[in-house]
Amino acid sequence: MATSSTITTSPPSARRPGRRRVQILRQVLVTLALLVMIYPLLWMIRLSLLPESEIGSAGLVPRGEWTIANYTEGWTTLSIDFTTFFLNSAVVAVLALVGNLLACSLAAYVLARMRFAMQPIYFGLVVATLLIPLHVLLIPQYLLFSYTGVLNTFIPLVLPKFLATDAFFVFLMIQFVRGIPRELDQAAFMDGAGHFRIYWSVILPLMRPALATTAIFTVIWTWNDFLGPLIYLTKTSMYTVPVALRALLSTDTGFGTGRLLAMSVVSLVPLVIFFFVAQRQILEGISSSGLK
Repeated sequence: MATSSTITTSPPSARRPGRRRVQILRQVLVTLALLVMIYPLLWMIRLSLLPESEIGSAGLVPRGEWTIANYTEGWTTLSIDFTTFFLNSAVVAVLALVGNLLACSLAAYVLARMRFAMQPIYFGLVVATLLIPLHVLLIPQYLLFSYTGVLNTFIPLVLPKFLATDAFFVFLMIQFVRGIPRELDQAAFMDGAGHFRIYWSVILPLMRPALATTAIFTVIWTWNDFLGPLIYLTKTSMYTVPVALRALLSTDTGFGTGRLLAMSVVSLVPLVIFFFVAQRQILEGISSSGLK
């Protein structure tokens, strides 16, 4: 005689409250983490709307009069208004973006697809430059640009980008190009295409995720770069935004904290807009290129 066994399972209505509590707890934890991360930004925005005399005594929750005087004064405190500094940063960022996309992608194609003498050595040198601290090269680069008479121009900030000096992006693109099937190159070669045509018409369109990652980080890093413009630019009219922010504290008798905070908030606006416009490309580029 066969025995029948019954399997008892809890009804969906019994499991639902438990899942809902877990989801609520998760949302609460995520919200708390978000507040902790954005608190410094909110604190800076609130301080920028306080009078200069009240900023030093502001606590963790600033209270006091609301004013936009720091914004109006900060925009014109220096001998040149901040419009010029924003334009300078935009020019440097755009030129650096174009240089990195062209030079790094070309170098990646050459090292990943072409065969020539000492190719492994060249690839090893590219990777080895990742281990060299930036500060080690500052003095030789400064002397080189000083001898050529290009200080107080954007050339020292932009020219290295057109020479594929950002080894991180070159290495990133090399790994991406190696994942593209070689059959595509061979088919284009059989149709009479040369190396440059294969690079421009076949490889480059397929490198869109790697190019997007390079473009995003190039713009962000160039816009926030402080050391390079500080070294090579001494004329106020050539300042980029980070150097101009530092100059705000040098005016008057040490005052300028409110103006500095106000202009710091304004300097974040282009990056925030850029992030929301390119948010999809940022996520796709990071995930598809393996950058974690």
